[in-house]
Amino acid sequence: MNIIDQIISNYLNNKSLYIGEKVTMSAHMIQTAMLAEKTNCSSNLICSSLLHDYGHFILENPDDLIAEDEDGRHEDVGYEFLVKYFVKDVLGPIKYHVKAKRYLAREDKYYRLLSEASKTSLKLQGGVMSNGEAEKFESNKFFKNSIKLRKFDEIAKKSGLKIKSIYEYKNLLTSKLI
Repeated sequence: MNIIDQIISNYLNNKSLYIGEKVTMSAHMIQTAMLAEKTNCSSNLICSSLLHDYGHFILENPDDLIAEDEDGRHEDVGYEFLVKYFVKDVLGPIKYHVKAKRYLAREDKYYRLLSEASKTSLKLQGGVMSNGEAEKFESNKFFKNSIKLRKFDEIAKKSGLKIKSIYEYKNLLTSKLI
């Protein structure tokens, strides 16, 4: 099975709820990509949005990690798996979207928007960024797209929303292969 077929299969077969939310992981990632499309983002960022939580498909049971107060580092797991297949402009925002959450959570307004599940995972992911960490992150090549992705990520948790099929993204995924 080639990588695109494997990704599509994972989307179709994974019915797990997104950790602590009322939407499946697959639906969450598709909703995130749809938000990127709606705001006329680049095809790279749309693809990043579609794959940003792919590491959760690879981790054994993400809910168990949360129960044990452990961070599965899904962003790193997904990045390390996908790096063999996709261009770096797709991979950067995936790798740094958790840092973007930590960065954005420095603002009370953003922090209050986080779901309870996101607040729990934020603690496990290192908590709110320090000013020094934030300054360093701001100079990251993928800073802006990571921030955009993270904002879509927090909104894309709507249950019962009519979403696209993963098949509708097959050409996009194929176009971003290395």
